[in-house]
Amino acid sequence: MRNAATILGIIRERGTRGLPVDDLYRQLWNPDLYLLAYGRIARNRGALTPGATSETVDGMALEKIGAIIEALRFERYRWTPVRRTYIPKANGKMRPLGIPSWSDKLLQEAMRLLLEAYYEPQFSNWSHGFRPNRGCHTALTDVKRTWTGTTWFIEGDISGCFDSIDHEVLLAILREKIHDNRFLRLIDQLLKAGYLENWKLNATHSGTPQGGNVSPILANVYLDQQDRFVENVLLPAYNRGRVRRPNPEYTRLACKMRYLKRTGRRREAAALRLRMRSLPSSDTHDPDYRRLRYIRYADDFLLGFVGPRAEAEEIKRQIGEFLRDTLKLELADAKTLVTHGRTEAARFLGYEVSVQGSDTKLDARGRRSVNGIIGLRVPTDVVRAKCARYMRADKPIHRGERLYDTPFSIVSQYQAEYRGIVAYYQLAHNLGTLQRLRWVMELSLAKTLAGKLRTSVSRVFKRFKTVIQTERGPRKVLLVQVERPGKDPLVAYWGGISLARNELAPLVDELPPFVNGRTELVQRLLADTCELCGSTVNVQVHHIRALKDLRRKGRARQPGWVEVMAARRRKTLVVCASCHADIHAGRPTRQPGDVA
Repeated sequence: MRNAATILGIIRERGTRGLPVDDLYRQLWNPDLYLLAYGRIARNRGALTPGATSETVDGMALEKIGAIIEALRFERYRWTPVRRTYIPKANGKMRPLGIPSWSDKLLQEAMRLLLEAYYEPQFSNWSHGFRPNRGCHTALTDVKRTWTGTTWFIEGDISGCFDSIDHEVLLAILREKIHDNRFLRLIDQLLKAGYLENWKLNATHSGTPQGGNVSPILANVYLDQQDRFVENVLLPAYNRGRVRRPNPEYTRLACKMRYLKRTGRRREAAALRLRMRSLPSSDTHDPDYRRLRYIRYADDFLLGFVGPRAEAEEIKRQIGEFLRDTLKLELADAKTLVTHGRTEAARFLGYEVSVQGSDTKLDARGRRSVNGIIGLRVPTDVVRAKCARYMRADKPIHRGERLYDTPFSIVSQYQAEYRGIVAYYQLAHNLGTLQRLRWVMELSLAKTLAGKLRTSVSRVFKRFKTVIQTERGPRKVLLVQVERPGKDPLVAYWGGISLARNELAPLVDELPPFVNGRTELVQRLLADTCELCGSTVNVQVHHIRALKDLRRKGRARQPGWVEVMAARRRKTLVVCASCHADIHAGRPTRQPGDVA
């Protein structure tokens, strides 16, 4: 039987050549595909979160893979309705999130691997969402580097995109390339499996289940039709001319300036050069020159247009009609705007995108250096909203929910939150505006530590403030150390993060990397031996969320299985069913040699 890497390589080759595929369902009978899927999603934060049933990654065994394959062989696999919960959005509203059962997650990940291998080579280069080695930063970097001279931005946002995807349209799109009715039937059953909300079963007549592993790739397959419409219809229609024609007034002054230089009247030539810097070198109203550019991340897209506003409005209308008539989606009117690049700023992926202009900023050759260049900025309201989480009545306050954590954990959390925000906005020209957020968070952190330690803020700074060396030199930080006998101390510090713009380190989405070999966890599972007692009967994997969960207060001596996991620094332990039951029941586990 072929291994998973070989199967995915063959499917990827067919996708690269644009050939249809007709045997995806049979590939779901290969256990190695599920082992690869397990290695990729076992450490996800949601793996231990139960769906509509109590099944989670804890207790994963080869028998589960066999049961899934057996059901698929006879087309008896039935999807469990997802458990619906809600998570907050950036605008304060709530987003529905579906949590599948573990078996469904595993099967969905196997299906996603197959679909990604086939469709990824066919996706448009203008698509950046939910794709390997791409993300928000790659989309923004593309805009900054290639959209110079844009006049109008057309901001696009699809209203309730993931909840509005039409099942029939999606299946019709899949049928164009996937000639495998059993695989398509499995997807159709997944889409219509329904969801449980307050333990009430609800049907799903449209949309893909948010939270499912396969949903992002299905959404990209669906919205790839939009990418193709822009590529094949709008771009050819609105791109014309190689360069703009010269501005006659600028050309006249340039000729006169050269004449003045030749005749030795350099002072007059310099004055004329200053006048030229206030004029565009090319005709900005050239009717024979148009440029349209496009980028998409998930259901957010942005178009940049060089031309009159009337044509920009027509482009907006055409793409709205295509989405409504072909994909049965609607643009959100409040978020779909035509924005002038020089006088306003478009919003895309949390950044403000604008066109810079200055007649005084010059390069080494004396030429204007920023005119027409795309500028990326941190929006003022974003800084205000980030600060608001740590403030009350316009003053920084302590975070009461963290008073029960250790000082080490408190400092680590604040630093991780601040580092994540700075890392996301590292492409912005005004990254220094996050200095306000740093000040607010630092005072909030100091007040939280003061509340935890029952002391004053000034004493917190006196106790924890120190200087460390960073890549950009010495920096003042708040540092907490946890001493460990016989080991290096655990160190957490607040601060030391530079606010210098860094365009050379774009972030990509945190998708699991494609691996050809088996992970260490999968190899341990395949060894089929209990790591506590040595039994080879009914072996499964015990999972925990974090190593800190191993610490049990009030116990002078920890159970043997805790010591094993702590010593290995692993959040997993391969055990037999008997030892696994003992772990969850709090009973002593068997030792090597106790196997009957």
